[in-house]
Amino acid sequence: DSLKKAMERIQHLFGWFVLSAKCTQEQADAAMKRISTTTDPEFAAKDADIINESIPENPDLKAKVFSQFNKLCPKRTIFTTNTSTFLPSMIAEATGRSDKFLALHFHDVKVTNVVDIMPHPGTSKEAIQLVKDFALKTGQLPIMMEKEHSGYVFNYMLGALFTAALSLKTKNVASIEDIDRAWMGVTHMLAGPFALMDGIGLDTMLSVTEYLAEATNDKYLRKHAQFIRGYVEKGHLGKKTKKGFYDYPNPAFTQPEFLKGIE
Repeated sequence: DSLKKAMERIQHLFGWFVLSAKCTQEQADAAMKRISTTTDPEFAAKDADIINESIPENPDLKAKVFSQFNKLCPKRTIFTTNTSTFLPSMIAEATGRSDKFLALHFHDVKVTNVVDIMPHPGTSKEAIQLVKDFALKTGQLPIMMEKEHSGYVFNYMLGALFTAALSLKTKNVASIEDIDRAWMGVTHMLAGPFALMDGIGLDTMLSVTEYLAEATNDKYLRKHAQFIRGYVEKGHLGKKTKKGFYDYPNPAFTQPEFLKGIE
């Protein structure tokens, strides 16, 4: 069922690409035919050149999956993680091929072709170059990290925005709507920080915030996590559940009156 839904999402994405003139219908159809799915790890690993992991943000779970695939993949296979938060060095040893392991982090492909490439100190230069070549050949714009840094480049800057927004809300400085209005009104962006968090998923936001709060023992981050948890425990995970900080599919921040200050 999950694989069926994944293919439906990919099909929908290609439909958007066609409507946006990013590709033709023929190109979209051809690309869809090249995509296959499986629930069999052995089949997935067979003859793989690159593995990219995009499972939940849990370092122990990621390490377990890579350890499993290390036993199944050819020796040449490069392992990459799409983690938004963690450092490759945290699980490099568990992969069983630390010299062929690094982060290859994709952003929202509907918005940008930027990808972050972040090796850890033990990643080989050959693996880094191969992943960079792969990114370029697939039409991506690689941002090459010279050292490990949580959040890469853009996400680190975005994280500062989220932290500021959550701080303002949990201190009762302003409402969610007015915090987003302030950002949208000044920057002329189409969404504010809380709308962006809805798009990411509040379950993901909670996982990341809880991890950072624990790692830094930061009482303010703990308060932010507690605030987000209130939504997650109700099943309000954002856009994907049609309810988060806003209600979907027609959230208030997309309405013309939102920037007029009309509730």
